[in-house]
Amino acid sequence: MSEKTFDTNPDMIEKAILISLVTSKDKRKGGDPEMSLQELVQLTETAGVEVLTTLTQNKETADSKWFIGKGKVQEVKALADELGATTAIFDQELSGAQVRNLEESLDLKIVDRTQLILDIFAGRAKTREGIIQVELAQLSYLLPRLSGQSKNLSRLGGGIGTRGPGETKLETDRRHIRDRIFDLKTVLEEVVRHRKLHRERRKKSGVIQVALVGYTNAGKSTLLKQLTDADVYIENQLFATLDPTSRTLELPNGREVVITDTVGFIQNLPHDLVAAFRATLEEVCEADLVLHVIDSSSPKRDEQIAVVNKILGDLGAADKPFVMVYNKKDLSIKNGNLADLPITSGDNLVISAYEDGDLELLRQTIQDKLSGDLLTFNVPADRGDLIALAYRSGEVVNQEVNEETLRLTVHVSKQDYEQHGYRLKQYIE
Repeated sequence: MSEKTFDTNPDMIEKAILISLVTSKDKRKGGDPEMSLQELVQLTETAGVEVLTTLTQNKETADSKWFIGKGKVQEVKALADELGATTAIFDQELSGAQVRNLEESLDLKIVDRTQLILDIFAGRAKTREGIIQVELAQLSYLLPRLSGQSKNLSRLGGGIGTRGPGETKLETDRRHIRDRIFDLKTVLEEVVRHRKLHRERRKKSGVIQVALVGYTNAGKSTLLKQLTDADVYIENQLFATLDPTSRTLELPNGREVVITDTVGFIQNLPHDLVAAFRATLEEVCEADLVLHVIDSSSPKRDEQIAVVNKILGDLGAADKPFVMVYNKKDLSIKNGNLADLPITSGDNLVISAYEDGDLELLRQTIQDKLSGDLLTFNVPADRGDLIALAYRSGEVVNQEVNEETLRLTVHVSKQDYEQHGYRLKQYIE
């Protein structure tokens, strides 16, 4: 068992030991347990909990009763007594029985990675939709684990694991929680229906959607703010923003598109959370262009790219037109790893969100990606709706008046043509 100790702050209320179990299955899957554990440190600090030390246990398989084995539980107990820990946080998901057994043996609050992430989300959700989605994810997670949560609720009278649904939800019976889950799902189904109608209206009106996706803390919100002057919360921490934000972005040719900042991804993102936020994440599937924002200065850059690509694949958005935006160029230069990045060209951009020239390059790249084939339409001069649609659907590069028709030469992307072809197809020259 390897150990790494961090500086402590005596003023913090909750003090945690972080524990990771690495099994033979994990090793075969080719994941990065150290990266996951370091993220757990960041997640714990984001939740306002002091990290006392981290422990890594290598074991063939997880212990069904104790998760890390009876002997290691005794070691953790001794370490917790020595350091004055109040909480043990595990980097993997625990069963209700494991939580109960660990609580009784360690006399600590027991929290797993999923519960920790859900707790952070509960504190960050601001919109009604976001709050509902987080509560649904929390209740779906807690329902099969109610029997293992009794001590957590009485310990310290708050802290991680008690936000969101909170004590009142956990003290009720399973039937009440199932009823609440049903109600929340019903509300979200209505959200999905409204989103679908909104997307259909957007398609008919010719509005183009650009989605910002990426690993959490890659700089998506900063990029949105710098591109559009959006009033969004920005902080150097995991999941600084949760609720998606959409703003209008004007391209160099004057054309306007809608750009949306989505929730950041992370390794081992809880299944319940992905399921609850599917209505929001589906916006990525409907986007005309995806900007995959990458923290170019991160030593785990390639692993983070792989995580995002996997989640995009799970969402069915892997085949979307995309641009790889390697952000934080300034930090890469400072760290001396700029040479490890791809050359800016085509679908790869190496930028800093704080350099005007880089932002202009990004705007131009978005415009180029959204521009497509050069088509000529002969539209009746008195059909203002079709003329306006042609202007919204692409970049008009030439306009000629021929008696009763208006001849428009337009750069139209494949996505635009598929969306609006039923209205403009008959006017193609």
